[in-house]
Amino acid sequence: QVQLAESGGGLVQPGGSLRLSCAASGSISDISVMAWHRQAPGAERELIAHTFTTGTTYYSDSVKGRFTISRDNARNTVYLEMTNLKSEDTGVYVCAGGAKRFGRLRWGYWGQGTQVTVSS
Repeated sequence: QVQLAESGGGLVQPGGSLRLSCAASGSISDISVMAWHRQAPGAERELIAHTFTTGTTYYSDSVKGRFTISRDNARNTVYLEMTNLKSEDTGVYVCAGGAKRFGRLRWGYWGQGTQVTVSS
């Protein structure tokens, strides 16, 4: 069983920064990729960043250049450093873990999400 626990969300002004954390516990050996998804009000859940254990990273166009995903293998934790935040970044940020199977990313584990609100 795998558990993912997010933290670090909160209220921040436009242009500000936040760092989110996702700590994984349990039988995590089968997780080769960790990701952050965002659920914005009135929108579908969107994959915004992911990182493989090999170091390969991906960012959606909306966050590229502003967000950085990283991981601390010793602590089984993935981070999302967010800078120059915009109101459009508001939403619930959800951590996910999975692996590439048959050429596609398969998300087998999900966290509970942490709220990020960007507002003045």
